[in-house]
Amino acid sequence: MQLVIGRIGKPHGVRGEVTVEVRTDEPEARFAPGAVLRTEPGATPPPTTDEPGVPFRVPAELTIEEARFHQGRVLVAFEGILDRNTAEALRGTLLVVDSADVAPPDDPEEFHDHQLVGLAVVTPAGERLGEVARIDHAPSSDLLVLRRPEGRTALIPFVRAIVPEVDLAGGRVIVDPPAGLLDL
Repeated sequence: MQLVIGRIGKPHGVRGEVTVEVRTDEPEARFAPGAVLRTEPGATPPPTTDEPGVPFRVPAELTIEEARFHQGRVLVAFEGILDRNTAEALRGTLLVVDSADVAPPDDPEEFHDHQLVGLAVVTPAGERLGEVARIDHAPSSDLLVLRRPEGRTALIPFVRAIVPEVDLAGGRVIVDPPAGLLDL
């Protein structure tokens, strides 16, 4: 499974540096010089290069030459991306890593999003409520986005009082929602 760790934004300066919208808890490790990241083109079609008739293709991998934090953003220079036009052509490209390359958390109470997506959500009595569709990272707490059997979704705060147990081996998340939470 491919995990998105960032999305390339607009160019920064004229030497090929780009802004990156970070989507990982470990930006210092993921965007370290020398790191090789796989790419998935974004929604915009890749523009052409300055050479007539030669379309620019987003490389399958990009190697980080330099990365620095500036005003709350990561600025990245990739090997071989030397000018603003080429950097602009990368805009919207997703940077991904394979989930097999991500070490499990040391803390048994911590989970990566990809470990939770697809797990069955049940009550302490075993009643099936649906499955985890995704995790939304809100400012106050993370939210489990529950896909209900009838097709609706519900948001469940990922806090111990409501989610007392995550059983990865059993493929389930036990939730004890307060009355009315799933009806919102």
